[in-house]
Amino acid sequence: MSIAENLQRVQQTVADAAAKARRPADKISLVAVSKTWPIKVIQEAVDAGHLVFGENKVQELEQKVPAMADDLQWHAIGHLQKNKVRKVLPLCTMIHSIDSVALAERIDRIAGEDGLKIQGLIQVNVARDNAKFGLTAEEAKVAAEKLSGLSNLQIRGLMTVPAFDPEPENVRPHFARLRKLREDIEANFGASLPHLSMGMSHDFPVAIEEGATLVRVGSSIFGKRNYT
Repeated sequence: MSIAENLQRVQQTVADAAAKARRPADKISLVAVSKTWPIKVIQEAVDAGHLVFGENKVQELEQKVPAMADDLQWHAIGHLQKNKVRKVLPLCTMIHSIDSVALAERIDRIAGEDGLKIQGLIQVNVARDNAKFGLTAEEAKVAAEKLSGLSNLQIRGLMTVPAFDPEPENVRPHFARLRKLREDIEANFGASLPHLSMGMSHDFPVAIEEGATLVRVGSSIFGKRNYT
């Protein structure tokens, strides 16, 4: 199938999952994860009408963003090292992977120095998986309170990356925990966290049923990646 056909199929799956959960489909954003794919492949998705893309590495953002249309939205979704903050800020509209208060404060400071505003999500390791980045639920509550008053970085929600499981239903409890954590933070700290970034190609329908507003889908759109 072509990328345009894949996009149409994924968008229909998003709509079906939203309908099942009695949620409006237009409140769910599809982030097409374009990591490792060259510009000519990403352009096929753009030509099919898609505008929101996610990249894991700053180096790829540096190559792709200046070479493509200005109206595209780019999200940084991979682990962000502190020494890459100044490079990434002019290239994206949202950072999904804020995994420490120190990183958030650095983003806020550098954004202020460079005259930029950025949206961010707190990455939460809801499964307490040692192989994944992210704060614990309790650390995320503290971070959300501390970061609510930043001037240049606006915390807009939470993100998680559970370990891969071929059975999506096994991952549902992790998505439900992230949603509950968001509800707890909003109730106890008066924060507004409209976004939950969770769900990838194999499990995004379940994530939508549990409240995802941003789903990060790559291989179902672009095909299997070649890392060689």
